Amino acid sequence: MNQFRKIVLGGVALALAAVVVGHVPMASGQDGAEKRKKHFSRGERMHRGFGGAPLISIALKHQSELNLTGDQVTNLEKIKNHYRSQVTPVLEQLTAIEKEIRALMQQSPADLIQIKDKIQEAEKYRSELRYLRVEALENGRSVLTSAQQEQLKTLLRSRRGHFRKPQGQAS
Repeated sequence: MNQFRKIVLGGVALALAAVVVGHVPMASGQDGAEKRKKHFSRGERMHRGFGGAPLISIALKHQSELNLTGDQVTNLEKIKNHYRSQVTPVLEQLTAIEKEIRALMQQSPADLIQIKDKIQEAEKYRSELRYLRVEALENGRSVLTSAQQEQLKTLLRSRRGHFRKPQGQAS
């Protein structure tokens, strides 16, 4: 019975470790502002323009192609900066919780109830990040005209085409 318990707890710990590792975007050894800056650039690549501020960043990079006015550029920059200022403390909290989860998993035996509580707490922060991305995306859309939104979608489609190989072709 004791060996069965060890196997089950080991499996649970392994599964939790896989979940934690898969959800810790900032597990690198960088510190402070550099870590946050790195995360944003990775987030931009990860979401490919559908994640709020990254879409705004793309619009700002292509402001001449989108014929953005000075006011639109200013508003998009404000939205982007506001998004980053909101996201930074949430990311810091999430990173701290993930560190706590890793520490809890190092204990033998691991306190699964406490680990589960921490995982649920981390998910609240992840959902907050998701909402902040959606909010930034909607705020950014409201700044653009319909024609600019369509032009931005076209830019995104062509940009994604550069990163994907045509399907059906050998690697």
